[in-house]
Amino acid sequence: MPILLTGAAGFIGSTTAHALLDRGEEVIGLDDFNDYYDPALKEARAQRLESRDGFEMVRMKCEDREGVARLFNEHKFDRVVHLAAQAGVRYSIENPFAYVDANISGFMTILEGCRHHQIKHLVYASSSSVYGGNKNLPFSVNDSVDHPMSMYAATKKANELMAHTYSNLYGLPTTGLRFFTVYGPWGRPDMALFIFTKAIIEGRPLKVFNHGKHTRDFTYVDDIVQGVVRTLDTTAAPDPGYNATQPNPGTSSAPWRVYNIGGGQPVELMRFIELIEQELGKKATLELLDLQPGDVPDTRADVAALKQDVNYQPETTVEVGIPRFIEWYRRYYGT
Repeated sequence: MPILLTGAAGFIGSTTAHALLDRGEEVIGLDDFNDYYDPALKEARAQRLESRDGFEMVRMKCEDREGVARLFNEHKFDRVVHLAAQAGVRYSIENPFAYVDANISGFMTILEGCRHHQIKHLVYASSSSVYGGNKNLPFSVNDSVDHPMSMYAATKKANELMAHTYSNLYGLPTTGLRFFTVYGPWGRPDMALFIFTKAIIEGRPLKVFNHGKHTRDFTYVDDIVQGVVRTLDTTAAPDPGYNATQPNPGTSSAPWRVYNIGGGQPVELMRFIELIEQELGKKATLELLDLQPGDVPDTRADVAALKQDVNYQPETTVEVGIPRFIEWYRRYYGT
């Protein structure tokens, strides 16, 4: 049976598709190639995938109800990896309706497809942003996530609730993965590593928010993909120890789970910038600014549950991952 992978022309989606193809899976990719960032990068990722046996790209929005229904009817998927979403915390403040359309309506359409076609397992992207103003580090799936600080975070929390509803009503096994600051080759141009690398090469000042006092649980994309694939292979099941009088926010009596997926080793933003400077052999000019609306000062993932349940093992430090990204950046852009 083929696997449906949404967001297949995206950063994490395309890397996940390659990993699945590498082990002999057939993958149907779905992506709408929107212009939130340079579509040429998405086209380049798609071209690499379309050159491989066992892959087919479908260009469509997840919120296209009729189109997605036809796709499920035609291909008879048994598993779905849903990574498509409108990304970006700051853009969600400027254009909230884009997040309702893509992240709420789009996810609803995928859930309905899974429901009507007896999908064996749905794995979907959530986000560390659901922890909002929580300052209890490391973030644990046992923590409450009822205080989002952006519309993006609110839609990701909504996805977890929607998934639970379908797991409860229809017995659909669903697993949400709360991604923590993913970086690496073929990354998104709106993310810190990409922005900083480009600015330093071009001799422009870096806008460093919170005066560089952020810490982030930067997670290399290959480690993320390892976790996605291992989770896909471990179908969500009801928690036999679930107690409805003292509910655990991370498990359920339904076949539903959420996990953190991160590196588990947070890095201060200034150290992150130092490593980019070292690799480029060039100092950055810093413009130190206050914390932005919607941002949180610090993130750190408690990944114990994912390690225990799927043997997740993050391996790549920023000292290794940043040079790999910059090598790709130089090659791709010819700098």
